[in-house]
Amino acid sequence: CLQVLERDRVRRGGPVVGLLALPAAAEAHLVTSGLGPFYDGVLHLLLSPADLLGLVAAALLAGLRGPRAARLTVIALPVSWLLAGSTGMALPLEHDFAWLGVVSFMVLGVLVAADARLPPVFVAFLGASYGALHGLMNGAALFAMGAGGASLFGIVLAVFLIALLTSATVVPLRAFWARIAVRVAGSWVVAVGILMLGWLSYGVA
Repeated sequence: CLQVLERDRVRRGGPVVGLLALPAAAEAHLVTSGLGPFYDGVLHLLLSPADLLGLVAAALLAGLRGPRAARLTVIALPVSWLLAGSTGMALPLEHDFAWLGVVSFMVLGVLVAADARLPPVFVAFLGASYGALHGLMNGAALFAMGAGGASLFGIVLAVFLIALLTSATVVPLRAFWARIAVRVAGSWVVAVGILMLGWLSYGVA
């Protein structure tokens, strides 16, 4: 009898739990945290793999190439992201360049995996180029969502902190196994990019 009553409670309570678990709203581009536009921008970056993976890869590459490359990249990345993001908010994109964003972080992942011996200035240039491309796309997405400059500043601050902390972690690494681990992380970035390109091509098809 007790088992029957318990099953009856579960049967009646299940739909209620299901309704409570339903999301109130779904956002296509910009995450709405309820904490304000600045923190919405921070969360947007943290929950956007196409932006975050390349940012981490650029910082890993800069860290592998030493302190000067890391310092230049930490400056170039957020500055280019901010400038391009402002441009994107003023001149919204008419086409979807998601595939280009994926290819861009795959290139950085390949360079990390190969431990490419690049000059510090060129490493910073790659970081700035990545920041410009994704900043432009972020700016266009913010414009489409009706978000303002506070969200962009949230994204840029998160870019700066992630680039700074990641590159600072890698720069002092001298042990062979530690640098191999960084290179393996680069190969994972490439693997994720391959999967994302597959999803994009399947969606187009």
